[in-house]
Amino acid sequence: MSDPYKAAFAKITGTDVDDQHPGEARNGMVHIVSLILTKTADALIDPKLVLSWLLTALAAPSAMVGMLVPVREAGALLPQLAFARKVEASPERKRFWALGSAVQGLAALGIAAAALLMTGTSAGGVILVCLAVLAVARAASSVSYKDALARTIAKRRRGAIMGLAASVAAFCVFGVGVVMSTGLFEVAVAPLAGIIAVAGAAFLLASLIFMTLREPHTPATATDDNGSLTALIQPMVTDPQLRLFVASRVALAVTALAPPFIIMLSAASGRSALDGLGPLVMASTAASVLASYLWGRLSDQSSRQTLMAAGALGSAVFAVIGILGLVFGGLGGTVGTAAAIFAAQIAYEGVRAGRKLHLTDMAEDAFRARYTALSNTLIGLALLGGGLFGLAADRFGPAPVLLAFAVLAALGAVLARGLDEVQKT
Repeated sequence: MSDPYKAAFAKITGTDVDDQHPGEARNGMVHIVSLILTKTADALIDPKLVLSWLLTALAAPSAMVGMLVPVREAGALLPQLAFARKVEASPERKRFWALGSAVQGLAALGIAAAALLMTGTSAGGVILVCLAVLAVARAASSVSYKDALARTIAKRRRGAIMGLAASVAAFCVFGVGVVMSTGLFEVAVAPLAGIIAVAGAAFLLASLIFMTLREPHTPATATDDNGSLTALIQPMVTDPQLRLFVASRVALAVTALAPPFIIMLSAASGRSALDGLGPLVMASTAASVLASYLWGRLSDQSSRQTLMAAGALGSAVFAVIGILGLVFGGLGGTVGTAAAIFAAQIAYEGVRAGRKLHLTDMAEDAFRARYTALSNTLIGLALLGGGLFGLAADRFGPAPVLLAFAVLAALGAVLARGLDEVQKT
């Protein structure tokens, strides 16, 4: 019987049907649907905006609100070295991803329940604990996903899959932003808890779907290390391409750090910052809808050039925004801020697409999980250090910080130029 998914998969990836491996098209659809569900759920429980608003509305202490982003980012990146060896020893990587998604779903349901049943410090404490569990589970999914993708989808098709999923998920969240902006959705605790519960259900459904992935069942690859931490970080010593990739990714991490500083530049009048939540969500997700798939397709051709282009774009965007901030003292209110967020998000989507696919394609099967864990752990440390930019903004203002980001993004693009063209090997 012919594969009913082949034609659709060929259209999505821009490749010939005859080039597909047996079952690859079906696996591709499993990846796409699972990623759409989890990426949508991620956006619906965004700690930078959604959970911050929720804890504020629940009268949780400000210190707890300030801990949301560090708990989420550090929890999702720093534990990955601890998971790497277990993933490498597993005959099927999909089990780790599916388990991580299921635990994220349960943690999201815990957040929703806490929001409905508690207030104040107790609500904030339970939500932070649930967020920490969610973040660690996300670490397990992250460190295993690139391996699962590489074992089931051939090169030059992987970027299209991730890009399409990101665009569809962003479109779904864009719809939520539209509803919020038009006033059809009441921004209150109970409805928001309901949305977070929906996100939890999406994680659980994604887990079930991903377990249907037809991944090769292979014995664990024997390695010549002794299981020590030194052996885990050895690739950073022996592989110059990995060092260059990590250095470029650290510099390009400013594309993830920039949005709060852009919002600081807004010259909006006396309205609450959350009054403009809908338009900013729409701007960010519109950029993702338009750019994710295109960046993914470009990455299938050359993830190196994608990183270079996204870094250059980010540098130009941050430079323009920083100069406007210095000259005019702001960005002209919500409209100007939304336009700046839109442009910055396009650059960020390019960096995310390029760095994910480059690491997937550059690493050998036996060490891909380890490379992923090493890279993400180091980026987690860099993002924690990124808190120093907040201190700089307090002293010098957000505009000089954004100009510094422009320099770092340009440096990341230059470093990416030295990477190998891994899609051509």
